[in-house]
Amino acid sequence: MSLTMQSQWIDRRSSAVLLHITSLPSPFHKGVLGQEALTFIDSISAGGFRVWQFLPLGPTHGHGSPYESLSTFAGNPELIDLRPCLAAGWLPQGIMLKNVSAEQHAAYRQQAAQSFWQEVLNNTGLAEQVAAFQTQQAYWLDDFALFSALKSATNSAAWWQWADDLRNRDEQALKVARNEHQTRIQQVTFEQFIFAEQWQAIKVYAESKGVQLFGDLPIYVAHDSADVWANPQFFTLNEQGECTEVAGVPPDYFSETGQRWGNPLYQWDVLQQDGFKWWVRRVSRQLEWMHMLRIDHFRALEACWVIPADSDTGLIGKWRTVPGDALLQTLQNELGKLPLVAEDLGIITDEVTTLRKKFGLPGMKILQFAFGGDSDNPYLPENHEEDSVVYTGTHDNDTTMGWFEHSEPHVQQHALDVLHATAEDMPWALIEAALASPALLSVIPMQDLLELGTEAKLNTPGTLEGNWSWRLKNIPDMKHACWQKSLRLNQTYDRC
Repeated sequence: MSLTMQSQWIDRRSSAVLLHITSLPSPFHKGVLGQEALTFIDSISAGGFRVWQFLPLGPTHGHGSPYESLSTFAGNPELIDLRPCLAAGWLPQGIMLKNVSAEQHAAYRQQAAQSFWQEVLNNTGLAEQVAAFQTQQAYWLDDFALFSALKSATNSAAWWQWADDLRNRDEQALKVARNEHQTRIQQVTFEQFIFAEQWQAIKVYAESKGVQLFGDLPIYVAHDSADVWANPQFFTLNEQGECTEVAGVPPDYFSETGQRWGNPLYQWDVLQQDGFKWWVRRVSRQLEWMHMLRIDHFRALEACWVIPADSDTGLIGKWRTVPGDALLQTLQNELGKLPLVAEDLGIITDEVTTLRKKFGLPGMKILQFAFGGDSDNPYLPENHEEDSVVYTGTHDNDTTMGWFEHSEPHVQQHALDVLHATAEDMPWALIEAALASPALLSVIPMQDLLELGTEAKLNTPGTLEGNWSWRLKNIPDMKHACWQKSLRLNQTYDRC
C-alpha cells in the first residue's frame, strides 16, 4: 500500500452523487427528509454509487444559501416532512399536503408543534425522548431556540440591532425573554426534535443500503446567527456586535474582484485558549449526522483573507495565518481519525497542502478547471492523485453541458482531445474521466447524470438572487439509462 493510502481515511475506490436535499421532488416548496430521500438512496445504489453528497443542512436566511446559516448546529426546519406529522395527528385531518408553499409549511409546523406538546404531556415515552434530546443538545439548542424566538419577535432584525440588554446577553433580560417567548421556543425545540428523528431514519436506511452520507461544513458561520450571538468572544466584532473584519477571498476563477462574504472572522487566539471546544462540538455535531464531511474553504485553516468591514469587494485584504495545525490535532485527539475532505480550491500554497496531507485529508480536483491551459494543470486527469476527490463540477459550477457549451473553442477542443471524445459524447466523456481517475472518490452532480444544461445550475458564486432553487421533477427509476450507464462505468473503474 502506498504512503498516501496509509494516511488516507478513504480506503477504497468509490463514487458519489451530488444532490442537495432541497433539490429532491416533494409535495412541498423544496425537497424534504421524506420517502423521496429513501427512493434516491435506492436509485444511486442501483447505479453503483456508494456515497450521497449534499450541502449544509442548517436553517437558512431569506436568500436560501445553505452556506449562510442561522445556526451551525441546527437542522433546517423547512426540510421537515410534514406527512408523518399529519399521520401522527398533529395536523388536522383533511389537510392536503400538495404544492405547499414556504408560508404554508411554516404555518403547519406551528400547528403541529402545538399538538405535539399536548401529546408530550400525556405520553410518558415521548416525554422522555424529548427530555433526553433537550438535555443532550442543550449546549446549542437553548441559545438557538431563544435566538429564533427573538428574531421572530423583532421582525427578523439582526441580533446586533436588538435592545442592548438582549444584544449583550444580560442574564436577567434573557430569563425574561425565555418566559415571554415560551411558545415560540417550544416550536423550535419541536422542529429540531423532528428534524433529528427524520434525519436519523434516513441515515439508518442509507447504512442498510451500503450508502454513506457526505455532508458539507462552511468554514465560517453567519454574522447573524445564534453561533455568533451566543459566543461573541470568538469572533472579530466590536462592542456593538458589528464586524470589524470580514471573510472572503481575493480575485480567482469565480470572480475578478474576489468575494466579500461578510462573515466575521475567528478570534483564533481565544478559541485556542479555550481548547477549541466550540470547534470540537461543531464538528462532532456534524459527524453525528454524516459519515464524512467536506470542509468548505479549507485553505482558511492555514491563512485567511482578511477584508476590512467597510470594503465592498474582496480586492482589498491581507492574509493572516491561522493555527489550523493545532485545531486539526485537537479535533483528531478528541474525535479520532477525521473523515474530512479539504475543499482546497483557489489560491493554494505549499503550506496549505502540507497541512492537508499531514492529517490525511484528500483535496479536490475539478475537471471543468482542467482544460485550455498547460500540461501541468493539477486538474488534468493525468495529474490526479489518489488522495483527492474528483468532481466533474461542484454546486458552484455550471453543469457540464452548460460549461462545455459556453466554453471558448480552444477549451472545448482541448477537452475533447484529452478525453478522446466528440462533442456528442458530453457530458458522459467527462463523467467517465472522473470515474476513471486515480482519485479514491469520484463525485458526479445529478444534473450531469441527467445531461442537463445551464437551466439546472444550482448556484452562481458571489450572487444572492436566483440560486438554490433547481429541483428534480422526479427521481429516475432504477432502470433509467443514467443509472445503467453509471453502473457500467462504476464497475469498469472498480468503484462498486
